[in-house]
Amino acid sequence: MAQRKNAKSSGNSSSSGSGSGSTSAGSSGGSSSPGARRETKHGGHKNGRKGGLSGTSFFTWFMVIALLGVWTSVAVVWFDLVDYEEVLGKLGIYDADGDGDFDVDDAKVLLGLKERSTSEPAVPPEEAEPHAEPEELVPVEADPQNIEDEAKEQIQSLLHEMVHAEHETEDSYHVEETDSSEPVVEDERLHHDTDDVTYQVYEEQAVYEPPENEGIEITEVTAPPEDNPVEDSQVIVEEVSIFPVEEQQEVPPVKKKKPKLLNKFDKTIKAELDAAEKLRKRGKIEEAVNAFKELVRKYPQSPRARYGKAQCEDDLAEKRRSNEVLRGAIKTYQEVASLPDVPADLLKLSLKRRSDRQQFLGHMRGSLLTLQRLVQLFPNDTSLKNDLGVGYLLIGDNDNAKKVYEEVLSVTPNDGFAKVHYGFILKAQNKIAESIPYLKEGIESGDPGTDDGRFYFHLGDAMQRVGNKEAYKWYELGHKRGHFASVWQRSLYNVNGLKAQPWWTPKETGYTELVKSLERNWKLIRDEGLAVMDKAKGLFLPEDENLREKGDWSQFTLWQQGRRNENACKGAPKTCTLLEKFPETTGCRRGQIKYSIMHPGTHVWPHTGPTNCRLRMHLGLVIPKEGCKIRCANETKTWEEGKVLIFDDSFEHEVWQDASSFRLIFIVDVWHPELTPQQRRSLPAI
Repeated sequence: MAQRKNAKSSGNSSSSGSGSGSTSAGSSGGSSSPGARRETKHGGHKNGRKGGLSGTSFFTWFMVIALLGVWTSVAVVWFDLVDYEEVLGKLGIYDADGDGDFDVDDAKVLLGLKERSTSEPAVPPEEAEPHAEPEELVPVEADPQNIEDEAKEQIQSLLHEMVHAEHETEDSYHVEETDSSEPVVEDERLHHDTDDVTYQVYEEQAVYEPPENEGIEITEVTAPPEDNPVEDSQVIVEEVSIFPVEEQQEVPPVKKKKPKLLNKFDKTIKAELDAAEKLRKRGKIEEAVNAFKELVRKYPQSPRARYGKAQCEDDLAEKRRSNEVLRGAIKTYQEVASLPDVPADLLKLSLKRRSDRQQFLGHMRGSLLTLQRLVQLFPNDTSLKNDLGVGYLLIGDNDNAKKVYEEVLSVTPNDGFAKVHYGFILKAQNKIAESIPYLKEGIESGDPGTDDGRFYFHLGDAMQRVGNKEAYKWYELGHKRGHFASVWQRSLYNVNGLKAQPWWTPKETGYTELVKSLERNWKLIRDEGLAVMDKAKGLFLPEDENLREKGDWSQFTLWQQGRRNENACKGAPKTCTLLEKFPETTGCRRGQIKYSIMHPGTHVWPHTGPTNCRLRMHLGLVIPKEGCKIRCANETKTWEEGKVLIFDDSFEHEVWQDASSFRLIFIVDVWHPELTPQQRRSLPAI
């Protein structure tokens, strides 16, 4: 009876639409009637002997388990125990093949086993986040058994790529798109304070500059009032040596551990932290600031809440272009580090970001103190020691920087970052031959921070000075990797798209009136220069950029970075008055106006100027008949008294003075004629 009842039940379950499984169960039950009962009665053996579990008994238990499964399925459906629509809806966000649901094909796409449908967006628009958090961008090891986790990881990777497409760099303020089609240059002076140490942009000498501040100079810059948003039309972005790249250095991706940012307490408020962080990632900066401020008020000992507040202030400073808000962020990063029970990863992130933002504001000594603390806290982290070395270089303390890199190389002798910087320091100390292997091996290492135009620049320069013909091989490689406009034109502070040629005619520049004025008045200019030489030789200062192989070369400067030297102009008043009529030169903040005297036996190494934003005019004043010449790129010329030569000094040039008497010329730098008035106003000085 029991078996017939079960068979009947299975038949009912089949009629209720439980599917093929119940139908199979019903047919199996029907096939086990009289014969099955007889076999069970005899214990499963034809001769009636008692034994182990018979085949019929096993089949009976199988039927019981199968029917229990059928009834469970009926119960789930009948009593609506699972909301399948909700489940499918959630999985639907991972639909990758465009068929409207999540299935095995979608999993294969997300795991990289199948190509994505080109007609379907990689990430649903509502899931794309406009701002990235550094610690969220680190790849995390996934469990291959868990498709959903893997899918989430793949989506985070896609979000990472989308965010980086929107935000070109972390350390330069984002500028809204303008209607102008002109090349844009950001006036970084808006973001630099002058209440701390200053540092000089090098022309041809080896002075260290942070990569993110290429082309920026902080000396005697007066920042405008903070918190005043700048009109988009007044802000332009300088393109620093970004030329079409024919060949890029391939760096294999390195998987890193995801940093641990939560202590035990912060894990208990993770939901609140995540909610505030979500606002920040979605670009709702003001709301995020308020959310994190409230969390800091509620949980003053929460390191993660305070770190979130610092990040929001950092983002807000970028949005408002405000130094004052950025200083607040720097202070909050410090507060994070002063709290108890701060996870090591969070402590490191906070202090590193603090140091970076201090450098951005020009607070180099403050940044150095932060870096020193980091090294004390994490003495085995060579990357922090490398950063400390850079900190010393930024304040001009090459000796301490050298000691840091010597220490790093003693522990990790193949550290490419330490090698290029150590080579840089050796070259600055005029240890030319010693610097070459460090610069060369450092670049060849491919380590982060080594593929930098400055290191190609100085490696090639060092090789030229020792007569190594491989110099141009490295210049060519620097050009292919996008650091130089060409093998000849190797300036590092550039605006893209400007006409580039070594030699120019007055007509090509458009500055014909200036040229005519200089050539008409060349004797007046000469006489005032000679008078200064006779009466005030101290005003002619020796060239101090380490450009001479040998000889005697001095200069007397009237204008520097667009600023008139009043004391110097007292020695040449008529010349200064004459020049005041030509703002293309007196207002050229990337150039100088100066007398240049070179004595016999002088040779100036091949070198390039720092920027493609200017042209250089040479007016001959006292020129010996023979022995004086200048090469720019692959063409050599000589000066004539009363005549102007014009060349682009961002191209390699070299000078020889092998005459029997001194040579005197007047150097006048002018803006590149293709720069717009807006760019001329906004480009930072060099």
